[in-house]
Amino acid sequence: MVDLRKLIIDDVEVEVDPRLTLLQACEQAGVEVPRFCYHERLSIAGNCRMCLVEVVGGPPKPAASCAMQVKDLRPGPEGQPPQVKTKSPMVKKAREGVMEFLLINHPLDCPICDQGGECDLQDQAMAYGVDFSRYREPKRASVDPDLGPLVKTCMTRCISCTRCVRFITEVAGVPEMGQTGRGEDSEITSYLGRMLTSEMQGNVIDLCPVGALTSKPYAFTARPWELRKTESIDVTDALGANIRVDAKGREVMRILPRNHDGVNEEWLADRSRFIWDGLRRQRLDKPYLRKGGRLAPVTWGEAFAAIAAAVKGRKVAGIVGDLASTEATFALKTLVESLGGVVECRTDGAALPAGNRSAYVGTGTVADIDAARRILLVGTNPRIEAPVLNARLRKAWLNGAVIATVGPAVDLTYPVTRLGTGGEALDALAAEVPSDEERAQPTLVIVGQGALARADGAAVLGAAMALCEATGSKLLVLHTAASRVGAMDLGCAAEGGLDAVLDGAEVVYNLGADEIDVPAGPFVIYQGSHGDRGAHRADVILPGAAFTEESGIFVNTEGRPQIANRAGFPPGDARENWAILRALSASLGKTLPFNALGELRARMFEAAPHLARIDTVPENPWTPIPKGAMDRTDFGVALRPHYQGNPIARASLVMADLAKLASDGARPLAAE
Repeated sequence: MVDLRKLIIDDVEVEVDPRLTLLQACEQAGVEVPRFCYHERLSIAGNCRMCLVEVVGGPPKPAASCAMQVKDLRPGPEGQPPQVKTKSPMVKKAREGVMEFLLINHPLDCPICDQGGECDLQDQAMAYGVDFSRYREPKRASVDPDLGPLVKTCMTRCISCTRCVRFITEVAGVPEMGQTGRGEDSEITSYLGRMLTSEMQGNVIDLCPVGALTSKPYAFTARPWELRKTESIDVTDALGANIRVDAKGREVMRILPRNHDGVNEEWLADRSRFIWDGLRRQRLDKPYLRKGGRLAPVTWGEAFAAIAAAVKGRKVAGIVGDLASTEATFALKTLVESLGGVVECRTDGAALPAGNRSAYVGTGTVADIDAARRILLVGTNPRIEAPVLNARLRKAWLNGAVIATVGPAVDLTYPVTRLGTGGEALDALAAEVPSDEERAQPTLVIVGQGALARADGAAVLGAAMALCEATGSKLLVLHTAASRVGAMDLGCAAEGGLDAVLDGAEVVYNLGADEIDVPAGPFVIYQGSHGDRGAHRADVILPGAAFTEESGIFVNTEGRPQIANRAGFPPGDARENWAILRALSASLGKTLPFNALGELRARMFEAAPHLARIDTVPENPWTPIPKGAMDRTDFGVALRPHYQGNPIARASLVMADLAKLASDGARPLAAE
């Protein structure tokens, strides 16, 4: 327990942790201190000097509050608490001087700058700037480096806060930006003038306090005050990063991260941030029916009639795709089971045991990574499967954690210890007897789908759980599909897996599963948002809403239910996915027992009560599965293209550019 220290800030006495900086102490006291270079998740640079404060009895000049800790302050002459002033004439004059220097070379670009309305420099200039300039010399200009298809540069606006440099180096772990020169010749640039290759480079757009780094795909398309902002959840991977969807009219214009310390902190992967243009292209906006070998547009009534004729007296199977919400999944399961069929969600063949949440989710959380001292990765490449989670693993390594892997050699932006490539290594680790000191340390085992989507996947999972028992570790299963955990919670796991479900099925209801090939023979109903792989095989197409066009609950890889709110409406005749299933059920004579989303959720919460506890990670009772025999082949990683892993991404031109650069070797994240 740290002893708090008294401090007087603007004549108000507060008690704070002495390890805090003066800037953090002021924030705790409710006092706003302007800053440009300081960021709570980056190292301290102390180079913008905008956060100057006056320390009474200290140096006769203002001090940078971001670089001085409370414990460094001296008490008053009679033992009084140290005193800090943030509104004194000295502070005001100093900040006005800093602002004047920052604006000396800054161009008058506000009317054409995409940062306008969200610019920290604009905001602080209103408080500390003046309406004239004493500078008469020509303004300095800088060359704009080409950082690639995502980040647009205008380095004449740069104020050298170095936030971008620190993020790329410290958080992303791909040190490819730096500052060259001195004085007015200094500039931020990429090494050797190359494009950025980090899979998280888009975060520098949010970090830049001016308009030097902006979004290239979003450039000149909208102003912040024109956008309707909706809080939602990312579905491009299973981490469930919290996002904000900004829409103008019916179109999504950009996607930004929201802070959530337990999930994504405030970071977002590039494929999640720039996927929005895929929401406009290759959309299904009307029902289709295959006639004479060709898909032809029909009415909803005609489509439902064709389905009713095909389903009558036949064996039905349902498949849950990677982007389906729990509401749509529950509606599909209820309908298919009323027809005597079964539903399957493990489209990649992963050996996830039904009903055992400690096995298909685990007992650990994403936040446990921060405190872990030892972390073992089994059959996973988190840099590909969940880039933001990989950044959190890198932070744990920076804080002293030892990270080891069992599986293929991959570049994870931090050093790891390779303990083996297959099941033998897992058996050997479980056989070792850890010391009491090692068992006392928080440890975590992360198992990926590359180790579970094998013929011996159940044995691998059993060995991983045995290892957790032997070492006292927590288990975290890293999924790749946003819908997987929620569908498992609802019981969409049939005996024998996908092959058994499809074997003998005469009608297949495909709810957005675009990563598999349905074999020839059965009548296929495809319900989804894009004309992708699943739609090409379909006999009937029912146009559904994308994740931004309906309200839905998604359960992330640690088992945390989160709500993705509707930011717009689906195009044309497309409808919300649960509503399509409800309408179809009436045509089939199996009317589902709900007429509204609230009624559906009430019944779903009866089946899976923990889904009602939004943003809460339930504790899963530990139920180990039997440890079977593993084959001798090496573990792989999840076979999923990084930039084109779902139908929305495959419809995106930005993702296509990134995938091409990856295949050409310009970016390291090619398809595994």
